[in-house]
Amino acid sequence: MIGGRDLQIWVWVAAILLYGIGDTATTLWGLSVGGVAEAGPVAGPLIEVYGPRALLLVKATVFGSFYAVWVMLRTPGRIAVPLALALVGGGVTAWNLLVVASVT
Repeated sequence: MIGGRDLQIWVWVAAILLYGIGDTATTLWGLSVGGVAEAGPVAGPLIEVYGPRALLLVKATVFGSFYAVWVMLRTPGRIAVPLALALVGGGVTAWNLLVVASVT
């Protein structure tokens, strides 16, 4: 069944791996090699002021917010919440890898 419990879990795992770990790791890697800056309109200024660890606060806030929305929704369509994180995370992780490869 689409939207079943097992599928929901696997999509959350994908969101954690791609957006939570993939994007975070490649962003921190990019910032550490120099010549790369965070382009996100929220994370960028926070990283400039508070350093790369601010990215962890941004990620925790995003995940917490998305999880809260997912919990409040009671339809099979709620799978779109972690799916959005997974898709964005995959795209941004790939982009970060291309950017880092271009400066190293």
